[in-house]
Amino acid sequence: MHTTLFVVLKIKNMKKYTTFVGIDISKSSLDICLLHADHPKEMKYERISNDEKSIRKFLKTVTVENIIFCMEDTGVYGLPLCYLLDELGLDYTVVPAIHIKRSKGLKRGKTDKTDAKDIASYVFIHIHEIKLSHLPEEDLQELKLLLSERDKLVTAIKMFESTKETLPYFPKKTCSSTRKNNDKTLRQLKNQLMDIEETLTNLTRSNETMNEQMILLQSIPGIGPQTSLLLISYTRCFTSFDNWRQFACYVGIAPFEYQSGTSIKGKTKVSHFAQKRLKSAIHLAALTSKKYDAEIKKYFEKKVEEGKNKMLVLNAIRCKLIARAFAVINRKTPFVNTQKFAA
Repeated sequence: MHTTLFVVLKIKNMKKYTTFVGIDISKSSLDICLLHADHPKEMKYERISNDEKSIRKFLKTVTVENIIFCMEDTGVYGLPLCYLLDELGLDYTVVPAIHIKRSKGLKRGKTDKTDAKDIASYVFIHIHEIKLSHLPEEDLQELKLLLSERDKLVTAIKMFESTKETLPYFPKKTCSSTRKNNDKTLRQLKNQLMDIEETLTNLTRSNETMNEQMILLQSIPGIGPQTSLLLISYTRCFTSFDNWRQFACYVGIAPFEYQSGTSIKGKTKVSHFAQKRLKSAIHLAALTSKKYDAEIKKYFEKKVEEGKNKMLVLNAIRCKLIARAFAVINRKTPFVNTQKFAA
């Protein structure tokens, strides 16, 4: 799953687009298909290099009124194109690949050219539900990158620390050089981790909106600095989602029914389409909240006594934390623990 850097905005005043451009993005090239509303079956195709010079040259030849560009979310490979589209004020949308894949129906074979045609057809057919995309401000992009680098360092540190578990089973002479190199590597990694965490702190403190939201989010029992950073990053300072329910669906903790007619009656459960990194962080926050927040602890024990499944109750706590996060941000006031004032 690619980590997107894009902000999605609703189209408030729907334009009547006449030209639809589907772009299949790869590391080195862009496969482009142009579709006109008057002649949707007559598509123009071309391939250009995925670099600023080539993209600028192409955009000069197609920039007309009422044009919209559509591409799959391919992570960093699509950034040069998106930067230029933002710079020129052109409308574009970045769509998850699975949306386009499932809209194709039954297809045989696959090429970059047919993919570009499918993307152009997708935006033409689904224009009524398309949402425009824009790159977030630079601080949010930097935050996303720093968090990604931090995750890599944390993973690397865990891997090198696991070496210490095996060294005691070897003779000292055999593992002396390995132990020395391992200790040196761990020191370097931990120093780099400290540097990144310091940079993250300075970044959030220098940005007024981020700093305010960090303080508000950490007022909620169970939500610490790292979870707060992830929430701010994935919600783009709480501007990409209208309410907490939409965000719960994105994270993968919103329950959905599964039934049809009289024969299919499945369990209500969460979808496997989820932002796994964020879901994991919110799960840990829910466990912490269950342990230290009296109100949440009481709620958990009550539901379990009623016979509810523990994981089901824990998922409800996840939703409560997200709802609290959106509430404190919308109110711009810290969380108030009402349990303290209970009689």
